[in-house]
Amino acid sequence: MKKRILVIDDEESIRWVLGKCLEKEGYTVEYGEDGTQGIDKAKSGNFSSIILDITMPDMTGFDVLAEIRSEGIDSPVIIITAQNTVKNAIEAMKQGAYDYIAKPFDLDEVKITVARAIESYENSKKLDILLDENNEVETLQDIVGQSQAMLNIYKMIGRVAERDITVLVNGESGTGKELVARAIHSNSTRRDKKLVAVNIAAIPKDLLESELFGYQKGAFTGASISRQGRFEEADGGTLHLDEIGDMPHELQTKLLRILEEKKLYRLGSEKPSPIDVRIVASTNKNLEKEVEEGNFREDLYYRLNAITIKIPPLRNRTEDVIPLTEHFLSKYGQELGVGTRTLSDEAKETIASYSWPGNVRELENIIKRLLVLSSDTMITKETLIDAAPHLEGKLRRDRESLENLIRDELNFLLDSKDGQSSEKVYETIIKKVEKPLIELVLDITKGNKKKAASILGINRNTLSKKMEELEFQEKDNEE
Repeated sequence: MKKRILVIDDEESIRWVLGKCLEKEGYTVEYGEDGTQGIDKAKSGNFSSIILDITMPDMTGFDVLAEIRSEGIDSPVIIITAQNTVKNAIEAMKQGAYDYIAKPFDLDEVKITVARAIESYENSKKLDILLDENNEVETLQDIVGQSQAMLNIYKMIGRVAERDITVLVNGESGTGKELVARAIHSNSTRRDKKLVAVNIAAIPKDLLESELFGYQKGAFTGASISRQGRFEEADGGTLHLDEIGDMPHELQTKLLRILEEKKLYRLGSEKPSPIDVRIVASTNKNLEKEVEEGNFREDLYYRLNAITIKIPPLRNRTEDVIPLTEHFLSKYGQELGVGTRTLSDEAKETIASYSWPGNVRELENIIKRLLVLSSDTMITKETLIDAAPHLEGKLRRDRESLENLIRDELNFLLDSKDGQSSEKVYETIIKKVEKPLIELVLDITKGNKKKAASILGINRNTLSKKMEELEFQEKDNEE
């Protein structure tokens, strides 16, 4: 059965071009000539994707999107606009659009975006079915996001959960590695047994061996009784070894032996105990690099790396920031007994414009602090900045630094022009400021080169070459 696409645009030429393009890809295409007709069409049937113009005579595309969502229509919406601004991009994502495309658009980009939107939508539906079958809806309640990256993670959790293999979860601090480990356990055949989490980095090295493997009475001074370790505590269930990259080399050897032999030796004991534990390891380090530098055993790395789930930093999935914020407002609003809080549009823009170096954990902590410090039911930009001044500070400081740099260079060059042409002066200034300018635009677009290139008025390949010339550290976000 052909997938159905709804195109809502008041321009007949746009509808015609998009229709022909998508029909060639095998889709069935229907049309709405304005917002009202588009809403009626959307209500009439299940569409795999909806393409929606922002500027129409009767209502804006954002109004149409809000109405569609209020009717419970969850088809992925792709916004098209002739006004390619950061504000429109933020607004589109904020209101639940899958993506946006600027006019004049490239038809190949349209085809790729539609295909990705449909795949993302179908994956989310498969996840819903998986969770319903396992009756484990609650296990993913704190993993929030509908970005393609997060949908891929949900799909991976569904694939690996019931397969009793070792999983390595990789991601920066604060991205939610423990939540993924919990979701894997809760959807596995071991769900009725314990999930035991151990933060390797938080335990002093001289205590780590006994903490993990336990000890026999008399094994060391003060060991007046025998004690089981975390491995035995997790027997039959799952052991989450967080920050595995910080495990001392000698304990890496013991861990490898346990994985290979399925038995362990308590500290001070020569008698092995059989052990049945599934390992989910996580780290914020690049273990391949750690192996190359001799800090991590290569054979252990390959045993742990049967399946890897990589969690992207929050700056690389900006469409998840507002849903996460609203999730934490609801969750902690209930827990703290402060009632429902909503965000103003300006507050949302401030949150969406920040790069979140501390990832989801930083966002979560700020929302907790905000709920305690503010009694307003509507969270404005001002109340947000009062609770967390640094949200606005970095971009403001970057802009001020850039302005000051341009001003200083311009004054210097004009004072010592020495017969240089205006073009030469301009060229010299550009060379001085192009790196901080590109850094600022990439910061605003959360590392998205395509959007950054559009703002800078160059193509993406030119931007990539310029970044290479200027020796940028790569933090590309293609989404």
